[in-house]
Amino acid sequence: MVKKPFVWLAALIVVVATVYAVPVSAHNWKDTDFANRPLYAYPLPGGRDDIIGTLTTYKIQPGDTLLDVGRWFGLSAKEISDANHHMDWWLPPPGATVILPTEHILPVAAYNGIVLNIPEMRLYYYYPSSVYRRHHGKTEIVPASFRSARVVYTFPVGLGRYDWKTPIGKWTVTAKVKDPAWVLPEDIYEEHLERDGEADHMIPGGDPDNPLGHFKLDLSIPEYGLHGTNVPWGVGMTVSHGCVRLYPEDIDRLFHKVPVGTPGQFVYEPVKFGWRGGAIYAEVHEDLYGKYPALWSYAQQLARARGLTADIDMDKLEKVVEAKTGIPTYVGLGSEPSPSAISAPPVATGGESASAPAAVPPAVSKTGSESASAGAGYAPDPADTDGGAWTRSSAP
Repeated sequence: MVKKPFVWLAALIVVVATVYAVPVSAHNWKDTDFANRPLYAYPLPGGRDDIIGTLTTYKIQPGDTLLDVGRWFGLSAKEISDANHHMDWWLPPPGATVILPTEHILPVAAYNGIVLNIPEMRLYYYYPSSVYRRHHGKTEIVPASFRSARVVYTFPVGLGRYDWKTPIGKWTVTAKVKDPAWVLPEDIYEEHLERDGEADHMIPGGDPDNPLGHFKLDLSIPEYGLHGTNVPWGVGMTVSHGCVRLYPEDIDRLFHKVPVGTPGQFVYEPVKFGWRGGAIYAEVHEDLYGKYPALWSYAQQLARARGLTADIDMDKLEKVVEAKTGIPTYVGLGSEPSPSAISAPPVATGGESASAPAAVPPAVSKTGSESASAGAGYAPDPADTDGGAWTRSSAP
């Protein structure tokens, strides 16, 4: 267990007010900056389309690390590194323009509750929308259905290490705990005792050394949960004893949105196929737990099982499997009919800002369409009623 919280060293100057807040020059990243970054929701695409978001570019500033840049954009350092030829997490070259993988193929699972794809190290929460209706001349709210989601939130996570694999399976959220105490299971206690020469049987809730952070969602799988962390750089890494770690600001959001009883599942999809506008894409991630040692063979089998072989150029797919960038990449026949735009997220509406430092010109490139209505980009959080810095106006 890490005894001291990580001290962030890098930079943050951002665009404010009507521009998506983006850090662009060397400055000290602060926890308050991350705590106040905007929360965006992706509209669920229609028809057979199942790709959300658009790619974003960012110019590395002196002092940046991929850990800080990733956290600002709701990514992990690993995701950015994988998308950019395994760039060094700690010393990315200043002036380099990197692709931020803010585009995702949705996992093959019901758009229902929480879905976490283990190889991707990413969680998707399909937000159940309340329905309004007129009854006897009055407007009333019909309780939300988990099968009526309009938007999806997505967050990077840290998972269990190889000898403490996060399990595959379905579950439900059974409880919500603020400032949970950590009672060490005997095997973990013995491990810490052997490693450090000393160990505690229990760490109180709210203690800065508590690895659970300030919020925890208990699951119906015994001894597993979704929780925060006191070492945010562990997001994107396999360092836990099986539980799922989120950035402190992300678990705060999730905790206040997810009701007890929410269904969820852990899935294992290192290769995902998805559609956008009649074009087929593949997104490939590292086989985190070695479930499919011959990943290229698995990709071919998956394509056959889903009846996609007639739509796919296998040479393109092989290159995507080899690269494992985590970016949805066109694998259809011929040239890509409608290339994915590399663009910044659309501006949040409703006069929202991220309570960020002074405005400077944005460091992201903005090209192509930024319309969220097409299912390609972000939309402002449509249902954030938690108050404080997280409040967002309704989406169009």
